Amino acid sequence: MRKFALLIVLALSVVPAALAGNSPSASSPAQRCAAQRTAIGTSAFNQLYGTNASDQNAFGKCVAKLARTDVQNQANAAQSCRAEQNDANFATNHGGKTFAQFYGTNKNGRNALGNCVSQKAKTAAQAQNQATINAARACRAEQKANPADFKTKYGTNANKSNAFGKCVSQKAKA
Repeated sequence: MRKFALLIVLALSVVPAALAGNSPSASSPAQRCAAQRTAIGTSAFNQLYGTNASDQNAFGKCVAKLARTDVQNQANAAQSCRAEQNDANFATNHGGKTFAQFYGTNKNGRNALGNCVSQKAKTAAQAQNQATINAARACRAEQKANPADFKTKYGTNANKSNAFGKCVSQKAKA
């Protein structure tokens, strides 16, 4: 539990203070994990994220993974938004609006960059969450159709018990 708490603190400290005004997603990693568990079922969720003998650590593993992903999404969004902000043709490509007009500002005329980063990171997190849910559903159907072939096709460890996670990972990236 200490490692998990430390991971969350580290993940949040990486985000620059100027950009941390808004959460990188519409919901926290825990809320998104709960939504995934509901969407794909507890058994599939535990099989996807669990790493101990009973897969009972799945929820914590999911939250940790999504927290790391949020930090990466924030960094990618910040890089993309800075490029947009520095683009001399931004207004031309955005209906004549400046970067600040397009993304909005607070009462002091600031935070367009933060708004941009928040929007892009939120969109990325939502897309990744939906891709994981869709991939898990597809893998569950494939697994139920022929469990032995499924393990052979996707499993990479000695007893092929990681097949479901490998399948979801492969399909979510596609």
